This record gives sequence, structure tokens and C-alpha cells, in this order.
Amino acid sequence: MLAHLIACTLGIVLDRLIGDPKRMPHPVKWIGSLIGWLTKRLNKGGFRKTKGALLVILVVGATTVSAYAVVVIAYQVGIVFGILVEGLLISFGLAQKSLKQAAMEVYEPLTAGNLVQARVKLSWIVGRDTEKLSESEVTRGVVETVSENTSDGVTAPLFWAFLFGAAGIWMYKAVNTLDSMVAYKNKEFKEFGFVAAHTDDVFNYIPSRLTGLLILLTTQNETKHSLSERMRGWLTDAKKHPSPNSGYLEAATAYQLGVQLGGTNYYKGVVSKRATMGQKEVELAPRHIQLAVNHMYTVTAYFWLLGIMIGGVMIVIA
Repeated sequence: MLAHLIACTLGIVLDRLIGDPKRMPHPVKWIGSLIGWLTKRLNKGGFRKTKGALLVILVVGATTVSAYAVVVIAYQVGIVFGILVEGLLISFGLAQKSLKQAAMEVYEPLTAGNLVQARVKLSWIVGRDTEKLSESEVTRGVVETVSENTSDGVTAPLFWAFLFGAAGIWMYKAVNTLDSMVAYKNKEFKEFGFVAAHTDDVFNYIPSRLTGLLILLTTQNETKHSLSERMRGWLTDAKKHPSPNSGYLEAATAYQLGVQLGGTNYYKGVVSKRATMGQKEVELAPRHIQLAVNHMYTVTAYFWLLGIMIGGVMIVIA
């Protein structure tokens, strides 16, 4: 257990300092290739939901077993080598640095007054149309992305890493990758991606709510509202989001910053109206991107502390 906690800590530090490997094939790409290969062979004919369930079992099973096998072999070589390998695998499953970099690539042209470039950079990280967005709408896109991915890319993987080590984080990453690749509601994937979408909802249920709560409890309050008022608004607005989990992140961020998230987006010219989150006390501005990134780092630190405390208690009890 102690080695496992050290590996989790090492993974967080490596991801914060180094981020994703530039010259190495990322494990998510391997998972994506496997999903693509299986999808071509399974997503046809009848029994699409059953075939989609088989896809989830095969991809999650293969990924989890592979990560577990690597860790077991590494620890057989030696405890220090095992910690290094497991820590590296955990770092590959986190996205602190890459999420910050993506946000800053939009923030920098925004603050330089280059709205056109900011729109282009935003289009790299969101699916909505960005060509005609105002500064505040570009900012909203980044803040929503950072907020949601604080859980999807950092704390949710950490949650599963603290529970099951490198095997746990890559089990989660397999589920998350499946959701991003096949969990669409169009004709091609509505039935085939059904199980993948609901599996992702289950895996994110606790982390999303815990992360939202930590945003409210541990980050700087930019509003004049009390914690109880922000908590009530958070719990109310979170349920308005079409995702069963994402609303708990966006609503927490909105109420902590005193801004309004959600609203109208366009996807390939088609309007999509979503419920708004939070109360608009101030207009969204580039500084809110920085604050959202600060939220990610603060919550990650407290998430780590919580994991260490629970792990320490388990060590003492054992």
C-alpha cells in the first residue's frame, strides 16, 4: 500500500512537471486504435447494444490486464523499479499540464487582443462552432472545458488510481476513451455506444461530485455569496445539465467564479440550447481562464491529500 501511494504521488508530480510524452506513443492512442479496429468489425448488423457491451468488455479488460501485468512484472524486478514504472503509468493517465497548455493557448491570444487566433485555438479543444464567438463566449468555452476536464482528465483518473493503482487508472482511461469514440446519439452509434456511455457515467459518478464539492470548499470564492448559498445553487443547477456528471463541475465553477456558464452553442450551424449554470455577477473575461486552471491545481492537491490520508489510515489499520 505504501509503495502504491508513493507511485500515485510520483505520477502526479511527473504529470505536473513533464506532462504527456512528446516522442513516445501514448497509451491512449493504442486504446483508440483497438477501439477503432473492433468497432469496424462489431458495429454492423443486429444486436448492436450487445456488441457494444462486448466492445466495452474487450477494451477495458485488455487495457486493465495489460497495465496490471506491467506493474506486477516491474515490482518483481524490485520495489524501487516497481514504484517508478507504476508512477510513470499513472502520470500518463493524468492531464494537468496538457489541460493547462490547451487553456493557455487560447488565453494568450485573447489577452493580446487577437480574437481570431483565440477562436481558432478554441476550436482545437471544443466541438462547437467558434468562428463568430465574442471574447466572453470564447472564454466560456475554455472555462467549461477546463472545469469538466478537471474531473475527466485529473481527479477521476486519480480516484481510480488510488483505488487500484496503474491498473485502475488505465481501466478508467479505457472507459473514458470508449465514451469519447463511440458514445454518440446519432444513428450509427446510438445503440452500439449505449453501454460505453453509461459505463462512463458510472465511473465518473463519485469523482465528478467530489471534485465539484472540492471546488466549492477549497478554491478562492470570487463572489459575495456564502458557502451555503453557493452549495444550494450548485446542487440545483448541476441537475439541469444534459450530462449526469458534467453539471457538477460546471455549476461549481460558475458559482465559485460568479459567472454564468452554459447557454447557446452552435454545432455545424445547428443551434444547441443548454440550461445556464450559476448567476452572472460579472462578465466572463480572460482572467477566468487562469482562475479555472488554478481550480484544477488546487483541487488536485486536495484530492491527493485525501487519498494519502485514507491510504494512511488503511496502512495503520492493516
